[in-house]
Amino acid sequence: MSTTVLRAIFALVFAVTGFLLGGELFTHLISLHVANQVWLYALTIGIPVLGAVAGIFVAPPVQALFENELNEVEGLIDRLAPGQLIGGVVGLLAGLLIAYLIKAVLLEFFTKASPAGGYLANVVYILLSIFLAYLGWRVGAKRPIGNPAAHAAKAAPSGDGVPKIIDTSVIVDGRVLEIVESGFLEGPLVLPRFVLRELQLIADSLDPMKRTRGRRGLDVLAKLQETTPLEIDERDYNDVGGAVDAKLVRLARERNGKLVTNDYNLNRVAQVEGVAVLNINELAGAVKPVVLPGEELHVTIVRDGKEPHQGVGYLDDGTMIVVENARRLIGEDADVQVTSVLQTVAGRMIFAKVKRTSQVGN
Repeated sequence: MSTTVLRAIFALVFAVTGFLLGGELFTHLISLHVANQVWLYALTIGIPVLGAVAGIFVAPPVQALFENELNEVEGLIDRLAPGQLIGGVVGLLAGLLIAYLIKAVLLEFFTKASPAGGYLANVVYILLSIFLAYLGWRVGAKRPIGNPAAHAAKAAPSGDGVPKIIDTSVIVDGRVLEIVESGFLEGPLVLPRFVLRELQLIADSLDPMKRTRGRRGLDVLAKLQETTPLEIDERDYNDVGGAVDAKLVRLARERNGKLVTNDYNLNRVAQVEGVAVLNINELAGAVKPVVLPGEELHVTIVRDGKEPHQGVGYLDDGTMIVVENARRLIGEDADVQVTSVLQTVAGRMIFAKVKRTSQVGN
């Protein structure tokens, strides 16, 4: 239904309601105090018309409130699984039934107690119906109807059945493919449709570097589909705008899954929201060999360091080694001794010094 048609319906309904209420107001309150026949006829028509005009002016804000609430309800229903939706409807109907049974008792009790008891019983019935229907919906949605085994697997805190929701940064990074092939990442992999759209936008970017990264990500997805089942989740969340991170966190919460990412900010936001995260950077840091102060290493000095006297080399896994007094050894191999190890957000950094024997030999 278009907005124009809905606006016309609201205006018509409120105009008719205002007209009828204006007529009732004049009949029961004002007409008794008007003796002049001309004024009587004028007010007979004028007050209902004023009520209709007031109804037309009241209709737009009520319509806007109605549309906002309708969008909220629609978003809530979209976020529910089919079993949760059925459970919520059953709970709502059960709540209305309980309210109706209570009304039968209340109506008889209040009618005997007071002449106005029937009116009071109806008011209590309406309030009780709203409360019990809402309570039944909430409780029913938490008890989804369907395959109990499937729901138990979905709610399990760990295990192979926990969905792993992959982020754009992980796809572009590419290491997730090797992790899956090695068997260290199990369970169903979920690719949200909005992540795939973001990856396509990167691949179509005018920036050559972004375009290259996006196309590499699409190649990784193609190889990933050959290695393991990849589910594409069609859910989207328009109420959060274009914030992909917020959509990922909400999807992970709804599916009781884990986020697979190497985005530092997304990692922190997910932890605040109570969503489990599998960070590939943390995994890479965890599997690096342990290096202790005093240990000897053989490295190639490839460039100068931040300080004038420093040289920089790298281990096979990419770990940076800053070697004191090694700037003169750039392009040469050197035996070094570890002095300290620094763990940073970006990774691990090793500080070392050239062994005396290496200095003599060079």
